[in-house]
Amino acid sequence: MSGFLLLTVIYIAFISLGLPDALLGVGWPSMRVELNAPLAMAGWIFMTIAAGTIISSLFSGKLLERFDTKQVTFGSGVLTALCLFGFSTAPSLPWLFALSIPLGLGAGAVDAALNHYVAEHYAAHHMNWLHCFWGVGATGGPLIMASLLDENGWRDGYLVVALIQFGLAFLLLLSFPLWRQEVKCDKSNHQDEAAVTKLDHTLPRGLSYALVTFLLYCGVEALVGLWASSYLVQMKQFSIATAATWVSIYYGSITVGRLLSGFLSFRFTNRQMIRLGQCLALIGSLVFVLPLNDAMIVGLILVGLGLAPIYPSMLHETPVRFGRQRAKHLMGYQMAFAYIGSTFLPPLFGLIATKLSLGIFPIVLLFIMLFMLLNTERLNRILAKHKEETV
Repeated sequence: MSGFLLLTVIYIAFISLGLPDALLGVGWPSMRVELNAPLAMAGWIFMTIAAGTIISSLFSGKLLERFDTKQVTFGSGVLTALCLFGFSTAPSLPWLFALSIPLGLGAGAVDAALNHYVAEHYAAHHMNWLHCFWGVGATGGPLIMASLLDENGWRDGYLVVALIQFGLAFLLLLSFPLWRQEVKCDKSNHQDEAAVTKLDHTLPRGLSYALVTFLLYCGVEALVGLWASSYLVQMKQFSIATAATWVSIYYGSITVGRLLSGFLSFRFTNRQMIRLGQCLALIGSLVFVLPLNDAMIVGLILVGLGLAPIYPSMLHETPVRFGRQRAKHLMGYQMAFAYIGSTFLPPLFGLIATKLSLGIFPIVLLFIMLFMLLNTERLNRILAKHKEETV
C-alpha cells in the first residue's frame, strides 16, 4: 500500500514538473509587448532554462549521492516555485534571464531523480504513465495562462502556477515518511538478459543514432510548444487565447497518448511503439502543412499523439539496445542529448524565423519528423545486423 501511495505522490510531482514548461510559449505574445522584446528573445530565455536543466542533469548523480530522492524532489519543487513567483514580478528582461537559470536547475534535478527512482523500483509500464502525468502539468499550465491572459495578463498566470507549485512542494514534504518504505523492484517487464548481452558490442555505432533521436525528439516537442502559439497568432490570425488553448490541446494529446501507451506497452514492444509514434507524428505534420485551419488543428493533435510513446519507450529500450550493464551510464548521456535538443532547436528556429518568416514552421516540423523516423530505422537496421552476426 505504501508503494502505491508513494507512486501516486511521484506522479503528482511530475505534474509540478510539467506545469511551467509551456508557460513561456503561450504567454510570450503578450510578454514581448509589455517588455518591448524581439520575437526571437523567447528562444534565448527558453535556452537559458534548458541549459540549467542540462547542468543539473549531468550532476544529478552526485546530488543523489549526498541527498535522498525525496529531498532532491522537494528542494527542486520549492526552487521552481520561487523562480516562477519571480517571473510574475520581473520588471525587465534581465530579471527573466537571471531567474531562468535556477528554474532550469530545479527542473533537471527532479526529472533525473524521479526517472531513476521509478526505473529502479517500479515496473516498466509505469514509465509511460509517469510521463503522462508530466503531460497533465504541461497541459494545465497553458490552460491557466490562457484563462488569465485576456483579463489579468501573463503575470497572474505565472503567479497562479507558482502558488500551485508551492502547494505540491508541501504535499511532497508531507509524503516524506512514505519514502522510508522499501519498494520492491518489479523486473517482470524487462527483456531477456541474454538478448541484451548480444547487443552490447553494437554500442560504438548504434549509440550515435540513439543520441541524435533523443536530440530530435525533445527538440521538436519543445519547438512546437514554444512556437506553435506565435505561428497561429501571427500567420493564421488566431486570437492569443485561442492559440494558447490549442497548444494546451497539443500537450493534452501527448498526455492522453502516454496514458494509452502504458496499456499498449503490455501488447507491443518498445521498438513497435517508437515506430508507431514516429509514423503518426509524421502524418500529423503532413496534415499541419495543409492550408486549412481545421486541418492544422487536427495535425497538431496527431503530432502530440504520435510523440507520446517515443521518449518513454526509448528510455526503456536502452538496456535492450546496448546491454543492461551499460544502460545505467548511457541513460544520462541520452537525457543530456535530449535536453540539448530542447535547448538549441527552439532558439535556432527563432533566429531563422526572424530572418525569414514564421511561415516556415510547418515545413521545419515536417522535416524534423521525417529525419527522426529515418534515423531510428537506420539504428534498427544496425542493431538487427549485429544481432544476426552474434547468433
